[in-house]
Amino acid sequence: MKYFGTDGFRGQANEGLNVEHAFKIGRFVGWYYGLRQARKARIVIGKDTRRSSYMFESALTAGLVASGADVYMLHVIPTPGVSYEVVDGAFDCGIMITASHNPYSDNGIKLVNREGYKMDEEVLQKIEDFIDDKMEVPLATGDDIGQTVDYMQGRNRYIAHLIASANFSLQGVRVGLDCANGAASSVAKPVFDALGADVHVINNAPNGFNINVHCGSTHIEEMQSFVVRNKLDVGFSFDGDADRCLAVDENGHVVDGDLILYVCGRYLHKYGRLVKDTVVPTVMSNYGLYKAFDDLGIKYEKTDVGDKYVYACMRENGYILGGEQSGHIIFGELETTGDGIMTALKVMEAVRAERESLSVLTRPVVRYAQRLDNVRVSDKDAAMESQAVCDATKEAERFLAGNGRVLVRSSGTEPLVRVLAEAPEDELCRQANDIVLAALESFRA
Repeated sequence: MKYFGTDGFRGQANEGLNVEHAFKIGRFVGWYYGLRQARKARIVIGKDTRRSSYMFESALTAGLVASGADVYMLHVIPTPGVSYEVVDGAFDCGIMITASHNPYSDNGIKLVNREGYKMDEEVLQKIEDFIDDKMEVPLATGDDIGQTVDYMQGRNRYIAHLIASANFSLQGVRVGLDCANGAASSVAKPVFDALGADVHVINNAPNGFNINVHCGSTHIEEMQSFVVRNKLDVGFSFDGDADRCLAVDENGHVVDGDLILYVCGRYLHKYGRLVKDTVVPTVMSNYGLYKAFDDLGIKYEKTDVGDKYVYACMRENGYILGGEQSGHIIFGELETTGDGIMTALKVMEAVRAERESLSVLTRPVVRYAQRLDNVRVSDKDAAMESQAVCDATKEAERFLAGNGRVLVRSSGTEPLVRVLAEAPEDELCRQANDIVLAALESFRA
């Protein structure tokens, strides 16, 4: 793909991604879905709080309406809210304007198909062809021109869906929320208020420039100090579009995506609700998580890094829980993508059901030390296919004697080979990595 990556069309606003791109995306999507349905397409749009999101919303809307689509505007809403509403409102397509955890100067356009999944690559390729003027799309005229609809009730239905997913009370529980000055700012607090929690919120005053700035899940230290200072029971930090969530226990310790998978996986397993007794983490999850699952008799199926790989595995096999260390967690019975607010609710469900603090629930996971070395190479494919590198990786694994692992993978965007070792001690990680690094020496750029 020339423009669309694994997480949409990303770039600096009006540089890598500009209003003409957005207008053309709208033009194609409005025409394409109208043609397929032989009627006006119905498209729902949401956005995060960065300044340029309003500009891209206008450009997309103009393109969609000009091609004959009716546009339903959710305004500021988390990315999973768009995915939910596409299905709930029976829309043809959903569009989210966000650059997630990136700086405010970046932005992106994500497309969601009518089933709430990331858009099919076949459709994205056609959009790219239109952007590059390889095809033409007619303008709508007369009665065929589309309209815009203020669709705030869609956001309200999403909030109601989150509340309805929680069959417990948080009365008397002191909860901290860091909304990253992003899309969670207008959604997270009402949900926790409705469940009776004593809610303490920070970074929920977006101004277009402060999204993700020293706050949210990429700056979890803000919530750590906030929880300790205010003697809270738990804290949750979201990213800019609120599809990720990291937690902080009552002692101020970070509970990352791996630990969240453990807490929720153990809870579902205990009560016979974990389908096929299997969780789907990625290859980058900490080795300590795998060991903790082994101790419980919980199986796990590792995927490559990326939520699309996690969900593809879950969907194909019927699994209901998977996610990434970054806090992108998917509860397959309820959603088609990661939802930070839903993740926070599911953590609280386990805490309330087990009648234990979050620190107690995470205690069985013994995190292994990690060492990551990035090697810049002249040909990463040749390096990855090298027999010498393969043999060195096996030797490093033997060195750790079943009490750790070595993972060698190439970067998807840079000429790098990444070597990750995990073991009980830092020195063992260094020694294991050195075995592989020696084999990579001849490939260095």
